[in-house]
Amino acid sequence: MQAPSVGGVMLPRGNGQTVRLSRGASLTDFAEKINANPASLVGVMMNLGEMVTATQSVSDETLKLLADEMNFVLEIVSPEEEDRELLESFDIEFGEDEGGDEALLPRPPVVTVMGHVDHGKTRLLDAIRKTNVIAGEAGGITQHIGAYQVTAEVNEEPRKITFIDTPGHEAFTAMRARGAKSTDIAILVVAANDGVMPQTIEALNHAKAADVPIVVAVNKIDVEGADPVKVRGQLTEYGLVAEEYGGDTMFVDISAKQGLHIDQLLEAVVLTADASLDLRANPDQDAQGIAIESHLDRGRGAVATVLVQRGTLRVGDTMVVGDAYGRVRAMLDDKGENVEEAGPSTPVLVLGLTNVPGAGDNFLVVDEDRTARQIAEKRAARERNANFARKGVRFSLENLDEALKAGLVQELNLIIKGDASGSVEALESSLLQLDVGDEVDIRVLHRGVGAVTESDIDLATGSDAIVIGFNVRAAGRAQQMADREGVDVRYYSVIYQAIEEIEAALKGMLKPEYEEVELGTAEIREIFRSSKLGNIAGVLVRSGEVKRNTKARLLRDGKVVAENLTISGLRRFKDDVTEIREGFEGGINLGNFNDIKVDDVIATYEMREKPRG
Repeated sequence: MQAPSVGGVMLPRGNGQTVRLSRGASLTDFAEKINANPASLVGVMMNLGEMVTATQSVSDETLKLLADEMNFVLEIVSPEEEDRELLESFDIEFGEDEGGDEALLPRPPVVTVMGHVDHGKTRLLDAIRKTNVIAGEAGGITQHIGAYQVTAEVNEEPRKITFIDTPGHEAFTAMRARGAKSTDIAILVVAANDGVMPQTIEALNHAKAADVPIVVAVNKIDVEGADPVKVRGQLTEYGLVAEEYGGDTMFVDISAKQGLHIDQLLEAVVLTADASLDLRANPDQDAQGIAIESHLDRGRGAVATVLVQRGTLRVGDTMVVGDAYGRVRAMLDDKGENVEEAGPSTPVLVLGLTNVPGAGDNFLVVDEDRTARQIAEKRAARERNANFARKGVRFSLENLDEALKAGLVQELNLIIKGDASGSVEALESSLLQLDVGDEVDIRVLHRGVGAVTESDIDLATGSDAIVIGFNVRAAGRAQQMADREGVDVRYYSVIYQAIEEIEAALKGMLKPEYEEVELGTAEIREIFRSSKLGNIAGVLVRSGEVKRNTKARLLRDGKVVAENLTISGLRRFKDDVTEIREGFEGGINLGNFNDIKVDDVIATYEMREKPRG
């Protein structure tokens, strides 16, 4: 078989040689690996019927087609392997404790609570926190950071336990699975009145896949119809045999609502850790660990809750978290108090990052700011290349079915923005798991935390994507830009509604009936107290017009804090009016809703019937 020739130039033959490339590589990257001219590879692709430029990111399939033509074996490097090679190039070992056995010291176990929805996971986490409230603390829990640490008394010795507080819905499978990977022990909550349910088995499988010991909390023992013995029997079928039946799994009967036997549960966690695990880490090396949760805070900027897994994290350290980096300006514990350092198994809220990292991203401390920036930028570039590897055709959810039938699209490109990285990741995972046949693929081009921005609309315009806002809205002129460019932006506050609508669109069942039309936005400049009417917002109308009796929502820093409000009163000076136009000031009364602050934005809208067709 002859080597391919372009314009009389003979190209190298692979003879089965392996070429390693990352996801989203370009023809130039391929050419560098085989010492060829990128322009000649563009020619080969044209001969194969593919129009590709030398520098654009191309799909794995395209690269494989080219490799096969030139008799090379293509190996796509996984993101994990690529990241390991990236860190090795900076002489950084991730995931290893430095020093010998003598450098390792005991650390607290990290626990994730799992189980079926409504079986009491959230209430159990609250009960555990309440049992650890020190007398005199104001309420005890002042900060939700996605993780917290408690102290249990075991054999008259205080023992710390760290809990990762992950959401429990089935849509949050990704977060729960990730939680288990960063976890030493899983508490499986099973309601004594319901017994083993589908999500119980799903949670159990996640814990087994992560190879972590399980402690079973049989909850709701105070409820009528409770049968803890039945639960033990059911779980025996799934390989969890209670100690009293000759097995090695500890079962504890509890009532999270009444706070019964919480101490025994914590003791069971510590005893299981001591019996099954060697929980030690080196506290003296540079800190490494995992990001549990992250979001944009109005006053603090990008903040992330990180769990230190080895080493000690200190204020002033330079850290990299995924594609974010920065110097640690401050650290807060779960009580909202400043701490100077955090050792192994300690969760802290970190301030000082350049942007919001993803939930589940690894973090590490490096010596220099420059090193941190280089690692973060290379990670961001790699992610960007992978996302741009394939292109689609612009459409909305309504015309998706027609586009599919006409063969115009084979994939649905999405951009997901949300109020917290965990929610975004869970929504992405749920959407990617939708089973809609072979006709169409779902691809998430970009996901992020915070309001939908103009750069999101830019990306959607260039890649023909649909934008999903989960518990966030468009900021600034992003909505006008989306309307102008014809980008479909969808807002959701319930994760299942987003999943159902996109699944329905993919299956051609979405029937548009009504659409939300924004009428106007008003910024609150002052708040007036009225004994008769409650709080009245003194506003400046920023865009459009605000009309009386229309629907409204309240936005605080781009995030929705209240839905389904009504403009019940509208005044200009001392006169009642029916509308206030852009650029004018006035007073707005939102009926019984009084939780308003200066700088909040009142966005008004109405539902209009959408023309079919």
